[in-house]
Amino acid sequence: TVTDQQVEPIERLEAFQGELTRYGARMLGSRFEAEDAVQETMVRAWNALDRFEGRSQLRSWLYRICTNVCLDMLASRQRRALPVHAASERGNLTAEPNPITTVRPSDGDPADVALARESVRLALPILLRYLPPKQRAVLMLRDVLHWSASEIAELLGTSAASVNSALQRARATVRRRRA
Repeated sequence: TVTDQQVEPIERLEAFQGELTRYGARMLGSRFEAEDAVQETMVRAWNALDRFEGRSQLRSWLYRICTNVCLDMLASRQRRALPVHAASERGNLTAEPNPITTVRPSDGDPADVALARESVRLALPILLRYLPPKQRAVLMLRDVLHWSASEIAELLGTSAASVNSALQRARATVRRRRA
């Protein structure tokens, strides 16, 4: 059973479930797999909460855990054959709700902004499938969630130069695929 002292940490972790699920859906290409990834993220976070020292924000820490869970899932997916229903679900990436978009409102025509958002919503999940897992994570964190290269480097345990290199390769792949 959960004690009163445990309720606040649980609520703090649960506050990030929605955004982590959207992030995981884009990383994994499946909302169902994302829900599993977020559940695993929450279990890992809960088990390690006593070791969280507060050197980073709780949000960054949870994204690190979720990213690692997603990367592990993507790596294991490459090593095993997928059932037919899983492959067909991933083929229908545009049907997922709550899309993350990179388009922000501007001074332009509202119809143009709406069209641009819809284009990104439909294209992003499809284009992400062509990226290796780490490039996918870097592109999502940088261009969609607007994290700095140093924040991403810390999350992935690498250098900012490595993050920028992965970002350039990811963007080049996306540009080639869009054309």
